[in-house]
Formats: sequence, structure tokens, C-alpha cells
Amino acid sequence: MLENSNLIDRINALLPQTQCGQCSFQGCRPYAEAIASGVADINQCPPGGDEGIRDLADLLGVSPKPLNTEFGLHKPPSVAFIIEKDCIGCVKCIAACPVDAIVGAAKLMHTVIASECTGCELCIAPCPVDCIVMQPAPPKNSEGNRTQKSAQAKRRYDARCSRKEQEDAEKAERAKKKKQALLKMQAAKK
Repeated sequence: MLENSNLIDRINALLPQTQCGQCSFQGCRPYAEAIASGVADINQCPPGGDEGIRDLADLLGVSPKPLNTEFGLHKPPSVAFIIEKDCIGCVKCIAACPVDAIVGAAKLMHTVIASECTGCELCIAPCPVDCIVMQPAPPKNSEGNRTQKSAQAKRRYDARCSRKEQEDAEKAERAKKKKQALLKMQAAKK
């Protein structure tokens, strides 16, 4: 058997990188870790469909099995579309998108970069005005295209995670400085 971290990386590379959570894990990497450790089965990823299950089975040397429909049904690829006239610019969809495929600013209309959207549907629920709909994605006509799209989605997800980490660290540093300034001000009053 492959070394565990190498196995996790190889499993993760076969997943569609939608980061949708339908598998019951917080993203593709945690699902890959669960598969590698035997906690999860290979058939819990609806976006990966039968092709993804076959790829995982081949890698792991096990027999393919049908998609476990408890985690959802395989659907044709789709992308989010924002009905611009209805968008109020709340930015909730931007915060929900795991690959930063939605652009806009507070109180301004948002739009989806269709070529970067993974179709995860995570932007739909937080929208307070229901202005996001899913539309069919352009056909994926080759294995290379599927692999390339997954790799690009992973790069965008990783970049978003790094950016969020940096933002959180900067926010914590600002809070620390603010607290120190407040304590200094309180000490000066005594």
C-alpha cells in the first residue's frame, strides 16, 4: 500500500474539488483522508459520479460500487448564475464560495466567474433574496478537461484558504494591538 500522505494526495487529486460537503466531510481533502484511513467509502461523492468512483477503485485496488445515494445524486455539471437585477450585494455568496468564483462588493451587484465555478451550490442557501440559480455547465468533453478543472479548483481553494488564514492572522493582530492600546489607556487614567 502507498505511504499514507502520498495516498491521501493521490486520492485527493482524483476528487472533483468542488468542496461541496455532500460526502459529509468539510471538503475534498478531509474526504480523501477518511478514505485513506478506511473511515469513508469511495462512493460518497456525487459530483465525482461513477467516473470518480472508478478512478478511486482503480487507485485503491478495490471493486467499483454504485454511488451511495444517501449523499446525493450525480447531476450533470452546473454553474451558479446570479440574477443581477435581484442581487442586493449582501456578499453572503462571496463568503460561501470555496473557490472565490464570485466577485462583487457590498451593496453592489455580484457575478459568478462561470469558468471557475465548481457547481458546489454552497452559495445558494445563504442568499437572502434567492437570486442564485444553477445552470448547465459547458460540456466536459475529455478526461483531461475534468482533471484540469479539478486541479484548477484545488489551486483556487488552496489560495482562498491561504488568504483566509492571512486575513484571520491580521485580524487577530489588530485585535491584540487594540487591546494593548486600551489597556495602556486605562493604565494612564489611573
